Amino acid sequence: MRLLDQLRERIRYLHYSRRTEEAYVHWCRGFIRFHGRRHPATLGAAEIEAYLRWLASERGVAPSTHNQALSALLFLYGKVLQLNLPWLDQIGRPSVRRRIPVVLEPAEVAAVLDGLRGEHRLLARVLYGCGLRLSEALQLRTKDIDFGHRAVVVRGGKGDKDRVVMLPASLQTELRGQLQRAHEVWAADAQAGRAGVEMPHALERKYPRAGLSWAWFWLFPQDHHSTDPRSGVIRRHHLYDQTFQRAFKGAVARAGIAKPATPHTLRHSFATHLLQGGYDIRTVQELLGHSDVATTMIYTHVLNLGGGAVRSPLDGLAGALPASVSIGEGGFAH
Repeated sequence: MRLLDQLRERIRYLHYSRRTEEAYVHWCRGFIRFHGRRHPATLGAAEIEAYLRWLASERGVAPSTHNQALSALLFLYGKVLQLNLPWLDQIGRPSVRRRIPVVLEPAEVAAVLDGLRGEHRLLARVLYGCGLRLSEALQLRTKDIDFGHRAVVVRGGKGDKDRVVMLPASLQTELRGQLQRAHEVWAADAQAGRAGVEMPHALERKYPRAGLSWAWFWLFPQDHHSTDPRSGVIRRHHLYDQTFQRAFKGAVARAGIAKPATPHTLRHSFATHLLQGGYDIRTVQELLGHSDVATTMIYTHVLNLGGGAVRSPLDGLAGALPASVSIGEGGFAH
């Protein structure tokens, strides 16, 4: 078996996400090509550091990307090649600096939403109204919408964690309409004898017909069928993130917003606007699904942008000059 196939097999055995699989395969393939397709078992710390140094200096990758590439190589050596090498733990990682997130004002959020249409508009409203990551919203199943409890259940979020967030009252009518449209798609697939939707982990083997059920169908199904990259089965996937990202970028441009906003900006805006509304940091942490409150604390910095809690001394100069002092030509006081 080829090395990269062994890598994929090990990643799937450990239930890593598809995105992690794609990223790890990408960096390990790049590492092998960088060293003239030599087998990694013949390479060592010097070659790994040379590759990472090239990524940082020549490619200019961010520290987080640098760390991801290193994690991929450590996984390759430790989990696939199963080499217990002492130098693996000695390779340094760059420190990741926390950046102030981009946040839209409520009026800017409204302008962006107004520039979207159909499912894209509803998806953006879900992102902002529930504080979801784009991947979490796209992977919602019909059973995850609980109108009775006014809740949305996010399953297998970042870190494979589940959480419950609020279902905005203003979304209920739109979501019922979306469920009706999704049901029509599901019924057509069932009538045509199509394969069911993808199931998480081993549920497809444990409950082979669950993927055919309405409960597990996507809330935002794609309008066509595609080949599952892992199984090769032709089935219906959920909406593609790239399609929505392009639509969102266009809406931001049409709204005349100069900020580098992305779909994830709606999640940042959700958190910031909740804090501005007086909700405590722990509540926001739970809604966002953060393991550490320190991650959520970054939004408190956004609240202080522009000196929100501190008055600039410049604003205190108005009327500070005595009545006898006048400003003459050249800006000098007399």
